[in-house]
This record gives sequence, C-alpha cells and structure tokens, in this order.
Amino acid sequence: MSWRNPLRRFVLLGGAVLWLAGVFVLAQEQSFFAAGPTVGLTAEQASRGKAVYDDNCANCHGANLDNGQFGPPLRGSAFKMHWENQSANALFTYIATKMPPAAPGGLGDRAYGDVEAYILRANGVAAGDKELAPTRSQSDITVRTINQDATYQAAMAARKKLLAGITPVTEEMLQHPADGDWLVWRGSYQNLAFSPLKKIGTANIHDLGIAWTLALPVSANEITPLVHDGILFVESGASVQALNGATGEVLWQYTRSLPEGLHNGQQSRMKNLAIYGDALYAPTADGHVIALETKTGKLIWDHAVMSSHEGEAGRAPFSLTGGPVVAKGKVIIGTSLGINTGGGNYIVGLDVATGNEAWRFNTIAKPGEPGGDSWNGAPFEQRFGGGVWTSGSYDPARNLVYFGTGNTYDIGTLMLPQPRVGESRDALYTDSTLALDPDTGKLVWHHQHMKRDVWDLDWVFEQSLLTLPVNGKPTELVVTGGKTAIFDAMDRATGRYVFSRDLGLQNIVTAIDPGTGEETTNPALEPEPGKTKLLCPNANGARNWPTTAFDPTSYILYVPLVETCADYSWTPRSPGQIAAGGDDIHFGQQPRPDGDGKFGRIEAINLATGKVLWIHRQRAPLVSSLLATGGGLVFVGALDRFFRAYNAATGKLLWQTQLNAAPNSSPVTYSVQGEQYVAVVAGGGGPLSSASSSLTPEIDNPTGGTTLWVFKLPSR
Repeated sequence: MSWRNPLRRFVLLGGAVLWLAGVFVLAQEQSFFAAGPTVGLTAEQASRGKAVYDDNCANCHGANLDNGQFGPPLRGSAFKMHWENQSANALFTYIATKMPPAAPGGLGDRAYGDVEAYILRANGVAAGDKELAPTRSQSDITVRTINQDATYQAAMAARKKLLAGITPVTEEMLQHPADGDWLVWRGSYQNLAFSPLKKIGTANIHDLGIAWTLALPVSANEITPLVHDGILFVESGASVQALNGATGEVLWQYTRSLPEGLHNGQQSRMKNLAIYGDALYAPTADGHVIALETKTGKLIWDHAVMSSHEGEAGRAPFSLTGGPVVAKGKVIIGTSLGINTGGGNYIVGLDVATGNEAWRFNTIAKPGEPGGDSWNGAPFEQRFGGGVWTSGSYDPARNLVYFGTGNTYDIGTLMLPQPRVGESRDALYTDSTLALDPDTGKLVWHHQHMKRDVWDLDWVFEQSLLTLPVNGKPTELVVTGGKTAIFDAMDRATGRYVFSRDLGLQNIVTAIDPGTGEETTNPALEPEPGKTKLLCPNANGARNWPTTAFDPTSYILYVPLVETCADYSWTPRSPGQIAAGGDDIHFGQQPRPDGDGKFGRIEAINLATGKVLWIHRQRAPLVSSLLATGGGLVFVGALDRFFRAYNAATGKLLWQTQLNAAPNSSPVTYSVQGEQYVAVVAGGGGPLSSASSSLTPEIDNPTGGTTLWVFKLPSR
C-alpha cells in the first residue's frame, strides 16, 4: 500500500478535533475513492447523516465540512488525498470508535454510518439505491506518528514494558489471589468483598487523598474494576480500558460499536469483568460476551449469548447486567430482565478459548422437567423471570458454582386459575440459590428461599462462601440475603439449610422453619384486586445488588441497607395479557411508618452468634457495595455523592469525600509497588440510585459524568 502524502498530519475523527499528535490510521482494504462502484449509499442516508453531523460535528469541522475552527476539512482534495487508499470500513471503524471525544462510540452504528455517507457524498461519491452498511475493519490497523522524539519513545517503551509484565492468571491465582490484586467481582471466588491490605488503616485514613481520576464513557456506573500486576481494567459504556493502576495512564482501549438504541450508556450497567490466562472477559450492552487480550486489548472472540431477532431495534430480549465468573475452563454468566419474554432466563457456560456455548441451564423449570410442575399449571410461555443479574461464586474443592435468581415478572401466572390444576405455585427456580457443575451446567442442588414470590422480593444477590463455627465445628457455608434482609446459610456441598438471620426490616415473613428454612408469609399481605397494602421493604428491597462485606477473621458481616416500605396493588390481567409480558403489580415507595427521616443504614452482625455489633444510620440511602479491609475499615458510597470510610469495629465515621456523582458501583482496593489504592466508579443514573432519589428529594444526584476515582495516602 502506498500513500500520496505520508506526512499529512490530519486524520478523520467523525465529529470533533481530527488530529491527535499526528496519528494516522492505516488499513489495507479497497479505497472508496478508487475507480469503480466500491461504495453504495443513498441520498436519504446522506441526508440523515447531515442532521447527525450538524448536531455533533459541525462545531469543530464547520457547517460545510471544510470551514471549522478546530478540525481539519472533511471534504476536498486534502481529505481525498489522505483517505484515497483507505476503505469505507476503515473510515467507519475510526469514526465509530473515536468519536465524539466526550463519548466515543456513543452515537450508535446507524448514526456513524449515516455520517460517513454524508461525508462521502460531499466528496463526490455517487448516491445509489442501496444504503452504506459498513462494518468494523477486519484488516490490521496500525498507528503511525509524526513526532517520535525522545519523550515519545520513552513513554512508549515504558508502556510496552508495563504491559509485557502482565502475567497469565492461573487457576491457582484465582483460588488464592495475591493481596495486591483484585481478580474477581468481590475480590475472590468466595465473593467476600474483603481485602487483607492494611497500609491504609484507622490511624491514617484521615490522610487519604486523590491519587488520580479518569473520565469514563457514560454508563450506569455499576462496574467493578479488576486489578492484576498493577494494571487496572474497567468497562464503561461501549469501552473496555487497561490503565496504569498507579497513575491512571490509558494503556489500551477497546471500543465496541453498539446497535441503534443501545448507545446512551444506560444499557451499559454490567457489574464486573473476569480475567483468566491472557484474556479479559467482558459482557456487552448488546448481549454478547467478548474476550480481549490483556496485553493489547485485541479481540480474541465475540459470542452472542442472546439472540437479537426476538428483540426490538436490534436489542436482545434479555440483557447481561451481571458479570462472568471463570471456572474449569468456562466463562459462566447469567441473563436478566426479559420482562416481555416467556420462558425466563438462563445461565450459560462458554469455552474460555473459543467462546462457544458449552452448556445452558434454564432458571425457569420447563413442564415435564424437575420443578416443571411448580408453576400453577401455566404453559411455559407464561412463565417469566428467574433473572440472574449478579455474578456467581465458585468452590474449587467441591467444583460448584453458585448463583442467585430473581422473582417472577408477572404474578398473574401464580395468582389466577390455570388450565392444568393441582400443580404447586412455588415457581422454581425463582428466588433460589443454585449450585451448578461448571463442567456440565447440571444442577447439583438448589434451595428456594421464598416460594411463590408475588411481591418482587428477589434473592439474586452475592453468594458468600465462608466458614463459621456451627455447633462447635467449623462449617463451610454459602450465605446469601434477599431484598427482605433475611440471610440464609446453607451447607456448601449439599444445600442443607443451617440457619437464618432476619435484620428486622420486613413485614412479609412471619415465621421461618428452623429445620428447612421454609418461610411463612403474612396472609394479610396477599395481593388482592383493587386493594392497596403496605409492604416492607419496597420492591427495591431493604438491600439490593450492592454487596455485603465479610471479615473472615471476626465473622462479621457488614450489610448495606435502605429503610423503606411501599404501598402496593395488583391489577389482574387476562391470560393473553400475561403472555404479552409486562407488570401487573405496582409499588409506591414510602418511608417506614416508624421512620425518622433516615434511610441509609449499615449493620454489622456477627454471623456466628447473630449478635449485632453496631448500626450506623443516615439520611442518604446507600447505593454502593461495601468493602472491608485488613486495616479495620469499611468503605461505602451513598446517594449524597459521599464516599465514606468507617471503623469496622465500632461504626464510627473516620473519613469522607464528595464525588462528582453517586457511586452506584462496587469499590475495590489493590496495591502497586507497595502503595495501597482504593478505587470506585461514580456517575449517577443507575437504576438503584434513581429509585432511591424520591426518598430524599433535596439530594441532587447529577448524572452523565461517569468517573473512576482512585485514592491513596500521600507519598513520603
């Protein structure tokens, strides 16, 4: 391939400033300026592209594409000379992954394709009867820079050395992670959200300050960073980035082109990545799981977990709002939502090397299968829910992965008479803990925490693997809590019920069987047509997906809570309306009748004894996961934008700082060259923080500024 002018200093960035220190993008594909009809576009498409261009690009490049103050011309001889040896795919790839600078990839594939059509039409490419439909370039794209002075060379050498030092993550590392790494959603396979790091402690926490910050692509900011060998990996919006954990320097960035309707960031609310070997595994807003090289960000494989043909505007009927866990050579992840899709959700195991689906487990039991007779005789297409919107835990000794599931999405299936009578209404496997074989996806055991949940009180949250003394013997348990803030403990191998701890913020469960854990619900709170009743907690729960933290040295479980209730009502619907999906139960969030205007609450409870050590209460609802450390600290974020640290032993507030927005995410801690860091993503706009805002209307929670905040002690 040859260039007419290899020293030209401008490159096309569709929508803002076009040159980045003289960087060129080169791709060896057929040029759209070459002789012959190599590109198709329509006049209508170019017209749509002009509208997008006027809104997003004209400020820099000018209204006529060649008279902008801040960007180079996008029409005329200079533009053609620069791009004459490029392909339409290469141009589209660059625009779609780099522009606009404030939100790369944020306009959607159709908009980027339309803008490209407008630019090409303005440069003399004839319109036809077929729209331009470019895709990401499949050629290798390289970067050439004009200025390769000593400063540049040193920076590139340092970056290359840092990336080259990333070691493959082994099964042994995942089972016993280094203290300074954060390799799994909540720190380890056990999902305890506890780190033994203690350089930051109760004696010096008041000195904690900002190490660095980084603006991320806009998203609902629920992500948890991962850290390995001093490299921090984070996903937000359509991008995955590798950063220097000590400085925040961007080492590489992968940006995905998303279908129309998925580019506003709110569909991007995945909770975690996974890392194994030399690959990083990321769920995407369009229902895929991708594998990227940890050292380069290069795409290894891309697997569509969900089919998009059932959705609308390119959207799959389900979504991936949880995150993967890697176990026994499988990337394991569950689907969520699917409100208008009968048959419910599922968990899949993907091959780590290829992304091929190895197995699938349906979280809604089918007729004729075990548990299939627990849906009130309803046909499969009228069985909804069982969403899996958090990541799983893994016990290597027993070779079991554990996931929690959500409720049904339409209670009419369980409330109204069905054609087949005599079947139970337990609705398996909703509100359950599932123990699966990661090799096959086979169900080894399950425990249903709440049967026939018709109040939207999910049990879909973290499954904590911990060891407690039970009757004087160390017992390996899986512990999880639902929206009712009741925590159940089960034997990790068999699922045998061991005990429950009720934190006292609910009015629906009146008794728990001490032998089986089966809950008895209050008959006065049964849904009745046309009647409004007070339910505590509300549908957001006394706790939600923000995770607890457990200190294995003290047996203390730290729980983030919100004190609320709801006026709820039920509107019966016909079988046809039920089959169409949607909601038939409605909640009006209310303060508790005995409330005092404080909604946020942290409770520290000794799980071994059931004794409550301390309770901290405040006005602002909590919106982040908890993080406990060996330094005797508990970190958490709240709706008032404050990120705080408490004394883990007493609950005393020791430190706080106000962020740009609410951190509706999961904080982590890690170390680089002996320095301990604490990191959290903020940005507001997450569903949980938005739902909490009606309780405290005086608290302003700005959205749209997704930011990664990293803190450390001052250097001596």
